Parts: sequence; C-alpha cells; structure tokens
Amino acid sequence: MTSQITGRPERLRQERRVVTEIPGPKSRELQERRVGAVPPGVGSVLPVYVTDAGGGVVVDVDGNSLIDFGSGIAVTGVGNASPRVVERVKEQVERFTHTCFMVAPYESYVAVCEALNRITPGDHEKRSFLVNSGAEAVENAVKIARYATGRQAVVAFDHGFHGRTLLTMTLTAKSMPYKHGFGPYAPEVYRMPPAYAYRWPTGPGNCGPEAAAQAIDQITKQIGPLNVAAVVIEPIQGEGGFIDHAPGFLPAIAEFCQANGIMLIADEVQTGFARTGDMFACDHEGVVPDIIAMAKGIAGGLPLGAVTGRADLMDKVHGGGLGGTYGGNPLACEAALAVLEEIEAGGLVERARWIGETMVPRLRALAEKHDVIGDVRGRGAMIAIELVRGASKEPNPELTAEIVRRCHAAGLLVLTAGTYGNVVRFLPPLVIPEHLLVEGLGILESAFED
Repeated sequence: MTSQITGRPERLRQERRVVTEIPGPKSRELQERRVGAVPPGVGSVLPVYVTDAGGGVVVDVDGNSLIDFGSGIAVTGVGNASPRVVERVKEQVERFTHTCFMVAPYESYVAVCEALNRITPGDHEKRSFLVNSGAEAVENAVKIARYATGRQAVVAFDHGFHGRTLLTMTLTAKSMPYKHGFGPYAPEVYRMPPAYAYRWPTGPGNCGPEAAAQAIDQITKQIGPLNVAAVVIEPIQGEGGFIDHAPGFLPAIAEFCQANGIMLIADEVQTGFARTGDMFACDHEGVVPDIIAMAKGIAGGLPLGAVTGRADLMDKVHGGGLGGTYGGNPLACEAALAVLEEIEAGGLVERARWIGETMVPRLRALAEKHDVIGDVRGRGAMIAIELVRGASKEPNPELTAEIVRRCHAAGLLVLTAGTYGNVVRFLPPLVIPEHLLVEGLGILESAFED
C-alpha cells in the first residue's frame, strides 16, 4: 500500500486487526513485569505493549493492529517512523549523538531555531532556544517574562494544563491526578476563568467578550496589571477538555496584555505544528504572542521542546541563564527539521483541516442521536466530544470510561480528557489514511449504539 501523503510504500499494513482480546496475553504478561518495576504513579491509557507503529496504526506484541486516534498525545502528527525523520536521524546518529550545544554547538540546532523564528506567529525579530519537553518550555517562558519585565505575578486559567514540574504544576488547574499531595506550590500564580462556551452561564454567543471582560476585571482588581509578568494560556486547552476559547477572547486578552506591558505566553505544546489546521492555533484569530512554548509535534516522537520570543525580550537574559545539558540534542534537531519538511511537502496543515471537516459532521450527527453528547468542539485534527447526563449538562465520566473501553476493545485507540473526566478526545496522526479515519468513526458510533 502506498501512503496517501508521502507517495511512498507503507511499511506497515494500514488495517485494523484484532486477533486477541485487548490487552492480549503477551501484553498482560508484560504488565505483570511492569508492576514490579515501574511505580503506579506512571499511568497508561491502554496497557497494550507496542512493537511497531506507523501511518494510522499501532501494532502490539500480540499482533493486534489498532487504529491510532491518539498520536502519542499529539506527538506523532507526521506519523510514527516517518521516512524523512528516520533517514535524518539515522544519518545523524552515525555522526555523533551529543556534544551539548552549550559546550560544542552544531548547525542543526541553529537551523531549527531559524525555522521556528520564521514560522511562528508575527513578523517581528525573534530568538529561539531548545529544551527537552513542553513543561520545560513553559517554565523557561515564564522565567524570561519575569526577567524581562521585572515583575513576578503570572496569570493562568481554569481547566489549563501546563506540565508536571513545580511551576507548571502550579499553573495547571486540575488537582487530581496532577497536583494532589505535591504541594506547596510556586508563589505568585493567579487563576482566571477561560472562555468555555459550552458551560458559559449566558450562552455560547456571549462567552468570548464576557469571559475576557471578567478575566481582565479580576486581574485588574486582584493583582494589578503592573504586577503581572505574564499571562500563560493554551489557545485550545488540551488536557482540560479541548476547550476552544470562544471567538474574541484571545484577541481581547492579547490587547490587554499589550496595553499593560504584560507578556502573552502561548502554550502551543499540544496545538502546534499543523495540529489545528493552522501551523499554530494562535494563527486562527491572528493573535501574536510575545513568547510561544512548543514541544510534542515538533520532532516526530523524539524529545524536544522550544521557546520562541521577541528578540528584545529573549536578548535580555544574561549568558548562562538559559539552556540545559540535553536541550536541542542533535538527533532531535534533525528530526524536527524533517518534521517541518514533512508538514510542508505533505500539505499537513490542509490535511488537518480535512480531518476536522471529515470528523465534525459525523460527530455532530452522532450527537443529534444521543443527547449524552453535550458538545462537539475543536479545530483541525484536535477534536473532542463532551459527555453529559442529558440537558442538565452534568458531567458523565462513567459513560466516558465505558465508551473508551468499548473503543479499545474493538481496536480503536482513543484518549480521555477534561477537568471532569468526561471528554473523549481525538488526535489522529495527520497522515492517517482516509479509510482508517472513517473506520475509526464507525467504531465510535457503534460504541454509542451498543
């Protein structure tokens, strides 16, 4: 079979294949070994142990081939083992695996930063540097904002998720499982309401301007704008349930920040790199952040994060104030350059839009049949459904868990999300073949019918 995106032969058969119960006996055996070696705090959505993956499938040790609607939580947008990524990483690993950019630099790090300066929102002069993860990117973005402004307060939003380090855990809104028992938390972090249209008291049409006015009013009264170093926000809240802020909210927050010397930090860790049908989710309403934090889809599965910001901000930090031993590892840099080539050559921004245009009508039709689906939302290949107990909008985490269980048993890998545990989220690889996308939607529909 030839890939619909790359035109190359597919290394794996692009088919769903369920040959054992899921998880199968070999996966269960590995799970028993895991219990004795790995702490239970490290969870797994589905304990099937993977031997291969690519295109739109994940293959486990028992020979089951599952349709992938998760992409490793939006990491493998270009697919697992994308040929471009594999080729560039292979070439690099034969040359050298590490020198530390802060000791003996190399061109690929610079090339990634040049590319990020070019493709991130805004035509102003920028600087970038590389780290290992999304949490590290967000934490460094806050460091830079505090340094550049001389202020301490940081504003985050309800339902937001920014990571598991001390500062990013503090920024994160959800207690269980991310914060419970891990305090005390970092000081000078304040939380505001987002523009959650489905649950806005006066209705979705009023949400954007009203939510912005409320957040700005609370910042002004409770903190004082001149004390705020940064506002940190996900353009679409990921772990919080794919909450796509109502129109007008982000531009209003950006305008308030600009008027008060506050740095707007866009956490595009999950939304970046073509996932939402734009290269970055901020592009949708023309919002230009001062600093942008990135990771996940940047390097096709290799650990890499990045911070890009206005040159006048980034250049203020003293020498040695930024960096890390592994940040911008040469293998990950080569992978990132291959990902950017793949996005452009494969038309993956447009492909993400097509995925959304395919999924959303099917999901809305499903919602019309089942009133337990309270909302269908998202953009591009970042789509979710929120499950409730009918018109009351009371969250329905039990049904959510059952729907996900049935999907997994039928060979469809899907993820949950949401502050209330009642959201099913869909993050298919941008290179998923059309027949697998359609088949996966059929499995979801059957789960509700059953």
